[in-house]
Amino acid sequence: MLFDDTYKTISAPSEGLFRDRGSKFLGYAFPIKSEIEIKSIVNLLRSEHGKARHFCWAVRLTADRSIFRLNDDGEPSGTAGRPILNTLLSADVTNILVVVVRYFGGTLLGVPGLINAYKTAAQEAIKAAEIIEKTVNDVYRLKFEYIQMNEVMKIIKDEELTIGHQNFDNDCSLEVTVRKSQLNHLLNKLDKIDGLNYEYLHSQ
Repeated sequence: MLFDDTYKTISAPSEGLFRDRGSKFLGYAFPIKSEIEIKSIVNLLRSEHGKARHFCWAVRLTADRSIFRLNDDGEPSGTAGRPILNTLLSADVTNILVVVVRYFGGTLLGVPGLINAYKTAAQEAIKAAEIIEKTVNDVYRLKFEYIQMNEVMKIIKDEELTIGHQNFDNDCSLEVTVRKSQLNHLLNKLDKIDGLNYEYLHSQ
């Protein structure tokens, strides 16, 4: 099977709400790129919702959807983070954090009630979001001499690459973003230019 070089995520933060027997479950979905962002988002929600009892969350990261984390934040194990994560799995979205903020209404909901509430609040937040498809891209730095500029620029134009940081002096360097499925095709073309070097920087 070919590597699937697209993934689905959300374009902007969104919110959803679910109520059950006096308890309020506010779902917040955020597009994120790394785990470093989780703490500040959860802390921000804590400061906005001072009277809320629980801040449960799940996150899925990377284009191949391989990284996930979840947190029940004091709710019975498996009743909060897991149902939120399952919602992300069934929506097939990644690079997304969903936090469900719970205001306790005085009535215990029991395990099935909690699972349903956290799942539904997460679903409502995702339903309110715009889901977009992104491609998995690699960023490469090309190094070449000024006289090779036209040759390099023609390839970039033909392949419809996005140019990032560039520096044109006697020795030129520029960063290009290439979709993963195009990569081998591009590198074959670049290999035909004498004296051009390229290096892989990162994926995005």
